[in-house]
Amino acid sequence: MGATRKVESRTLPDLLREGLDIVFVGINPSLYSVAQGHYFARRINRFWPCFSRSVLSAPVRRALGVERLEPIHDLRLPDFGFGFTDLVKRPTANINDLKPGELAAGADTLIAKLDRYRPRIVCFHGVTIYRSVAPVLGLATADFTLGLQRQGIGAAALFVVPNPSPANARFTPADQTHWYDRLAEQRAK
Repeated sequence: MGATRKVESRTLPDLLREGLDIVFVGINPSLYSVAQGHYFARRINRFWPCFSRSVLSAPVRRALGVERLEPIHDLRLPDFGFGFTDLVKRPTANINDLKPGELAAGADTLIAKLDRYRPRIVCFHGVTIYRSVAPVLGLATADFTLGLQRQGIGAAALFVVPNPSPANARFTPADQTHWYDRLAEQRAK
């Protein structure tokens, strides 16, 4: 229990800076990811395999000389225009461990970060994030679909992909990769 408490008092650092093309926004870091010190560190999470199969990551993989990106590469991605942050920075074993109101409370902090760093595209990993942030921004949730949203966050385009958690069984790894490929199309515009 002492080790868990120690991890809970830490979190993953934001990997943000000015000039990023895409900032990936997760719900919150897992205890495991924080212990490892990298985003999406659990092997069963589909982010790294699906991102690695997508055309979005091709320039990064070529530059690093790897076929597949791994969690250890997260620290290198800002050099290639990709950043990472979370709606809620408090790590938990799963989303059900978040307190009521924590998602909504994280929206203001997230928006302030995005206003400060001004990425070209903000990519939410999952509908849960969109539904938590949309009311703060005055965005519609009634006709929501994945992909590019009609309204952005400041000057940044807003793009929503499925959550890469294996608990999100509604979408296959092929579906997840497809959405990263669509994000690559948006980045190229």
